[in-house]
Amino acid sequence: MNFLSVPKENNSHEKSNIEKEIERMIDTYGQDVLRVSYMYLKDRQRAEDAFQEVFLKIYQKYESFRNQSNEKTWIIRIAINVCKDYLRSSWIKKILLIDKVTTEETTPGVDSEVIQLDENNYLFSQVLSLPPLFKEVIILYYYQEFDTIEISKILNIAEGTIRSRLHRARESLKNNIKERMDKDE
Repeated sequence: MNFLSVPKENNSHEKSNIEKEIERMIDTYGQDVLRVSYMYLKDRQRAEDAFQEVFLKIYQKYESFRNQSNEKTWIIRIAINVCKDYLRSSWIKKILLIDKVTTEETTPGVDSEVIQLDENNYLFSQVLSLPPLFKEVIILYYYQEFDTIEISKILNIAEGTIRSRLHRARESLKNNIKERMDKDE
């Protein structure tokens, strides 16, 4: 038997198993992929498009996953690469210039929840405004809860560089927040 003539029932059975695995991955990691995509692309619709592309790529590359890294690490790495591709494309750059991300404005009130929400929104906007090198490590460390070793594997960068970027990103955020507090006084 030649390797190209795989019996159809085995091929369809294999395909069915892969589809079940992809569904499991979507259930397990879907929210993480959507969150990372949103944080990179700053737009819900584009994040959902990236989400679909991520799992399409996973389906296409499923056989290439060799358990050399954690499954979540592999999936998040694909998500980041998809988002970076989106951001690199000239089409998306034109769209981003035309279609700025709008944030919901909340009317400040006495209620502490509103104040907390405002502070969280401000911090989130500050994270999104960081340079890409800092933003990605903050997102992966604080929002996705990866440790520096896992981030190093995801981004293919030395762990020391990850720690340095985290430190510099934190300093930048601290300075931005301090400036806001000084203005409010």
